[in-house]
Amino acid sequence: MVERFDAVDVIRTKRDRGVLADDQIDWVIDAYTRGVVADEQMAALAMAIFLNGMNRHEIARWANAMIESGERMDFSSLPRPTADKHSTGGVGDKITLPLAPLVAAFGVAVPQLSGRGLGHTGGTLDKMESIPGWQANISNEQMYRQLGSGSGAIICAAGSGLAPADKKLYALRDITSTVECIPLIATSIMSKKIAEGTGSLVLDVKVGSGAFMKDIDNARELAHTMVDLGTDAGVKTVALLSDMSVPLGLTIGNALEVRESVEVLAGGGPADVVELTVALAREMLAAAGQPDADPEAALKDGRAMDKWREMVREQGGDPDAPLPVADHQKDVVAEASGVLTDMDALKLGVASWRLGAGRARKEDPVQAGAGIELFARPGDRVEKGQKLLTLHTETPERFERAEESLEGTLTIDPNAQPSTPGSVVLERIG
Repeated sequence: MVERFDAVDVIRTKRDRGVLADDQIDWVIDAYTRGVVADEQMAALAMAIFLNGMNRHEIARWANAMIESGERMDFSSLPRPTADKHSTGGVGDKITLPLAPLVAAFGVAVPQLSGRGLGHTGGTLDKMESIPGWQANISNEQMYRQLGSGSGAIICAAGSGLAPADKKLYALRDITSTVECIPLIATSIMSKKIAEGTGSLVLDVKVGSGAFMKDIDNARELAHTMVDLGTDAGVKTVALLSDMSVPLGLTIGNALEVRESVEVLAGGGPADVVELTVALAREMLAAAGQPDADPEAALKDGRAMDKWREMVREQGGDPDAPLPVADHQKDVVAEASGVLTDMDALKLGVASWRLGAGRARKEDPVQAGAGIELFARPGDRVEKGQKLLTLHTETPERFERAEESLEGTLTIDPNAQPSTPGSVVLERIG
């Protein structure tokens, strides 16, 4: 087979700040998926894109080429409209768990094809797998049945056939320092979401110390880029920027976050988790044709909880079974009296990871009960000796390294005044 292009020419075009032609983009993605373009050549192209960027048309074509590298799902035959959500990830981000059944309570199908955690951000599948019996891997037939005539909500592993080019390219970016590239981040996320076939999509773009995007300008650019990609592909797409300077909620870790999610579904839970869950639900319901729906009412009257229990059972889980609890706990207390003014989300995420709640490599196991409970938030008045955190793990030798990562995490100012936290939702785009 004679190839239409040469990888060196494609690399040179972008290296010299040129615009890649549609045919060049289609070919390089296809050839890389087939193994014709070598890893070192794609690494060079990724670095050229990292340094020189892409215009809107290039980004859209790149995403489309990655979509065309695999299969597409089609939910148009379902008797319900579909709405999906994607979060760029953060510490304590358990929103998918209460959100999917909440939106499904209004007759909207919610296909949440999710992933596992890597590093300091937890994976949705890891959280759900702490529920005894629950299964992440299901067939397409079961997925369509659950969405069409079952609970209407599903949280499961994405099939390997969706955008296989992205899977290969993402692994390469991870080891070549080209992860933090907005065109490549946006096309990675949106190629999979568009291939999933949802009718509408709401993006939760995190910004802050515990997020991938540390400053709001970059988060805003990423959000605009993804909304443009979705819109250009015919998917109703909006984005919310949300605060990830402190952990979301009062728990970090798999079973701990499931417990907190169930509290939200029962009409309680931390205010920031409830706020973001309701805000995202309103956007998803509006995009699915129900702008006047009241998700807060569905949390309070039990409809969302009923959908949660149904959804868990459909995938083999027991919603009444006790969640795993780690064998070992250790408290972190305030060293002085005053107001807690700072709580670094990234350091807390790393500490939770070191306790066993996360993984360094994709094949590593996780501890279902490991993680951190928070007993104070920035703005709270605390007293010397008061419990601020409880660390959970199955392996007590992990405490030392977790505590090392917590150094400088909690700042207490004896002269500050207590304050009320602001809204977790910072901005809407789209």
